[in-house]
Amino acid sequence: MRRVVDIGRRIELIPMDPHFHDITIGLYRQQIADTPLGTDFPAFLVHTYSQITGAPERIQEVVQAMQILGGMRKTEDGLLYFACKHPHEAACRRVFLEACKLASNTPAEPRPLNILDRKSRLTITVDSTGNGTYQVSANGEGRGAARRISAIAGGLMKLGEMESVATDNNDTVRFACGHSHDALVGLLLVRAPNVRVALREAEMGAARGVLAAPSQQT
Repeated sequence: MRRVVDIGRRIELIPMDPHFHDITIGLYRQQIADTPLGTDFPAFLVHTYSQITGAPERIQEVVQAMQILGGMRKTEDGLLYFACKHPHEAACRRVFLEACKLASNTPAEPRPLNILDRKSRLTITVDSTGNGTYQVSANGEGRGAARRISAIAGGLMKLGEMESVATDNNDTVRFACGHSHDALVGLLLVRAPNVRVALREAEMGAARGVLAAPSQQT
């Protein structure tokens, strides 16, 4: 009789990994015990049912990439979590998707806190001001720059479930946990200028993603 193991609630799925034999890879959320504090906190499992040779190594590649791209930590059991011990689930899903895009021979690198915005041709920079707060700025002035700054700040809020901080320029956002997440913000910043496209891609992926049973995996 096959033993069913509770691996948590699936929150994201790669139906076919193009970098490793089209295996299915899922991201699952669990609650694990924080022994010193006597409380639970969310952690995330990267998992595949595939038993093909090399699949465990591919999963470890994704896990390591998520540590670098999202600034995540890893437990002794291989679960991922944020140092603040808050879920940041939407952001974690984005980290997972970006990590899975990397081929085995492509090293993961933290993303910088600045990008060239293709729409405005402005360099957009995000600065940490402490306590999980980040301010968006651009190397230009005027109404157009202000609009793009506000739009990108809004993109960060949607992708990372961040909060708006009241300012005259709508340029400041923060994590509710009150902790800095520079690597995570750098990753989200790449998608923030085109947040609608990013969200649409995520919705399409969720709609077509079905986790195959172990017997159907190669």
